[in-house]
Amino acid sequence: MLRKAGMQPGDVLILTKSIGTGTLFAANMRGKAKGRWIDNAIESMLVSNQAAARVLYENGVTACTDVTGFGLLGHLVEMTKASGCDVELIVDSLPILEGAEETVSAGILSSLQPQNTRLRRALSNIEQWHAHPKYPLLFDPQTAGGLLASVPEERAQTCLEQLAAEGYSASVVVGRVKQRGTDDAAITLV
Repeated sequence: MLRKAGMQPGDVLILTKSIGTGTLFAANMRGKAKGRWIDNAIESMLVSNQAAARVLYENGVTACTDVTGFGLLGHLVEMTKASGCDVELIVDSLPILEGAEETVSAGILSSLQPQNTRLRRALSNIEQWHAHPKYPLLFDPQTAGGLLASVPEERAQTCLEQLAAEGYSASVVVGRVKQRGTDDAAITLV
């Protein structure tokens, strides 16, 4: 069983699927999404997390969760609390589903987005990032999202190669686990 607790300073965070299903399906309900955007989102949603969990396990995963309704940031907050660690989240490395940045920039958000944005208090440097085009996607609720996992840094490249070989082509390092600091905000965007 993979748990949310267990991240260790020095671990890297790997995300196995692109994010953006919440905004894309909200746009689709308004007739504002392109067909290929929705097709790509559905294709991603249909990919099981089973093989990804196995690959992560084989590469020494220290903590893991699925990314669903609380969005990437919400699930990361759960991991930082359970592990007693801080995290640097690399915003520009986040894999985004095609069309999601466009729909977010048009102000089309999931109905769950406002409740997820309450977790912004976990960010130590929100003022520097709130205008970034990917920022709203931190709070985007996912349907059948990927896995967010911490693995020892020395295993990250092998893990990513194995994930890609299993069909998780969007898998990427999205952050680094740090020692717990004195600030209540456990996540720094970089």
